[in-house]
Amino acid sequence: MHGFRADRAFDGAGMLAGGALVLVEDGAIVGVEAGTAAAPHGCPVTYLPGTTLLPGLIDTHTHLCGDSSVGTLDRLAGRDPDELDATIDAALAAHLRRGVTTVRDLGDQSWSVVDRHRGERPDRPRVLAAGPPLTSVGGHCADMGGATRGVAGLRRAVRERAERGADLVKVMTSGGVATAGTDIHACQFDLDEIRAVVDEAHRAGLPVTGHAHALDAVRQCLAAGVDGIEHCSCTTPAGAVTPPDLAAGIAAAGIAVCPTLGFDLGGLSALDGPGHAAAARQVEQHLAERRPQVRQLYEAGVDLISGVDSGIHPVKPHGGLAESVIDLVGCGVPAVTALASATGRAAQACGLAGRTGRLRPGLDADLLLVDGDPATDITALRAVRAVVRHGRPVA
Repeated sequence: MHGFRADRAFDGAGMLAGGALVLVEDGAIVGVEAGTAAAPHGCPVTYLPGTTLLPGLIDTHTHLCGDSSVGTLDRLAGRDPDELDATIDAALAAHLRRGVTTVRDLGDQSWSVVDRHRGERPDRPRVLAAGPPLTSVGGHCADMGGATRGVAGLRRAVRERAERGADLVKVMTSGGVATAGTDIHACQFDLDEIRAVVDEAHRAGLPVTGHAHALDAVRQCLAAGVDGIEHCSCTTPAGAVTPPDLAAGIAAAGIAVCPTLGFDLGGLSALDGPGHAAAARQVEQHLAERRPQVRQLYEAGVDLISGVDSGIHPVKPHGGLAESVIDLVGCGVPAVTALASATGRAAQACGLAGRTGRLRPGLDADLLLVDGDPATDITALRAVRAVVRHGRPVA
């Protein structure tokens, strides 16, 4: 048995008054005591004064095959398995160093994550994986290998994902920024096709999350009964707009929304001078548009979860989940709610509420200690002091 003590503690849903002493044994949490409680006789305790103890973070939207370089998604189709594995290993190590103990991969190349990296290993984050995302022929991220058409083809593709051991199904319901020639304002499938994906996936016991930038694609996702929506930008050619009835409908349906916030402007150093300035302007313009929209979703009662879309661009590095949580607070979401979006709420959305995301006896001992108090200064989430995975310090 080993104890981890901190002056403050967030249990995945709220702050614990007076901190906590978390006892772990054989990879699991076996006790959560008051911060001043005495440890069992002979139990060593790690105490880092001034820190806050939290559950390990969960990045609900990552692309482990991407190395966060410019144009990385465009080069995936030409990479061999050994190259992909090396990139995935480096991505997982980067996540773990920054306190991310679970990742949900929402689009790999040629089944590389599903076939060789999903599941549990105590020396790296837990991996959930969707495999190549379902997309239209020539559609967003079609080069990953998930392009298909028609109701029958989509049903077959969903069954293939179930047979290969995917944890969920990702479907590209609109175009995307990262794929030239696709339209972020337009749907890639009709409603019957998306309903077929959801029906077939649910028959197989798999949840469905839909990539949706376009307003009409978000409406489609709601009507089809998806379990999650990625981005949820609600874009139109005239600008982004989220009708109040749509936000209310998403909330009433219990759909988890990952706005894919989280931009590390330090990554812009990878771009040249003019490119750096232009990208910085684009990021700030994007955030200016998203802040009121994400606040509207929060105020409507939508279940918000955190995920970066990490790996796709220099401003989207692996391990950057703290920036996603910080950006949520910048949108007007309370700090404690934002912290839950990357812990307890994220675990619930990923089907892991019985495994991780909370400081609770019986759950896996995935822990994070940061300097300061993220409940009063959310940027403290950047100040990682220690990471514990399956009961063992790993960073």
